[in-house]
Amino acid sequence: MAGEGLVIAAMSPVIASAPVGPSRRRYANAAARIATPLDPPALLALLQSLETRFGRVRRGARWGARTLDLDVILWSGGPWSSKTLTIPHPRIRERPFVLGPAAAVAPGWRDPSDTCTIRHLHARLTRPRPIRRAKPHRLRVGP
Repeated sequence: MAGEGLVIAAMSPVIASAPVGPSRRRYANAAARIATPLDPPALLALLQSLETRFGRVRRGARWGARTLDLDVILWSGGPWSSKTLTIPHPRIRERPFVLGPAAAVAPGWRDPSDTCTIRHLHARLTRPRPIRRAKPHRLRVGP
């Protein structure tokens, strides 16, 4: 990415995660906070060209095995929507493998759709939840 003129301001640690969809292998996930003069569609085109150079072949099936998957998750310019790109990423709030690395590089960034910080979204998604126990039923004996 740096070789393409993108300035890497911060890089998260790499984490492993289970696949989403039909793929069977685990994935390595990370996030980078970058600076670029490119608008979101131009940035996406650049990222997809990098994927191709790393051997990614797009076969039309979503969520299949791939060598590299680079996404634009957030943008400092706020929400963006076009035929090929939606920012923030539509499923950011339900993916800990995105929010964890993103919280490492931009914890205070806010989701423009609900104003929560990335750190808060990640905590909300990954917090332990108590197990709800069913109330015991009393048996009635007799008529």
